[in-house]
Amino acid sequence: MNESKNAEQLDLEKDYEEYVKRITPTHNLYLQMLKAFITGGIICIVGQFLLNLASRQIGLDKETAGSFCSLVLVLLSVLLTGFNIYPSIVKFGGAGALVPITGFANSVAAPAVEFKKEGQVFGIGCKIFTIAGPVILYGIFTSWVLGLCYWIGKALGWF
Repeated sequence: MNESKNAEQLDLEKDYEEYVKRITPTHNLYLQMLKAFITGGIICIVGQFLLNLASRQIGLDKETAGSFCSLVLVLLSVLLTGFNIYPSIVKFGGAGALVPITGFANSVAAPAVEFKKEGQVFGIGCKIFTIAGPVILYGIFTSWVLGLCYWIGKALGWF
């Protein structure tokens, strides 16, 4: 009796392992890296186009042109997220779409779109930073620690 239970258990485990192997997607690392490179490159090309447009055509100074470029890239990312296009870009390009500023804008906009049905306060207000919150938190904390180290270094004459 006990042996038949163990045999059944082993069969179930073997079937489960086969099932997991069958449904687990396999990825080609080099193809993923190529797609990320292409996606990130296209985002950078759009950014460079906006930078050139702002500085040469509109006549903005370098710093203002950079701000203009960042604002437009964030706006485009949020609009593409709202129209459910950016998730497809992320699915294709992976880190190439998630690492630039457009990915950060997407990480803020996506929960807002997803939870808007729960209302302004409990939906959007509570859930908007679920993805981007840790990035903001640790970014600010790291900046504070590095600023403190710099201040101490300045006071001790190291810098």
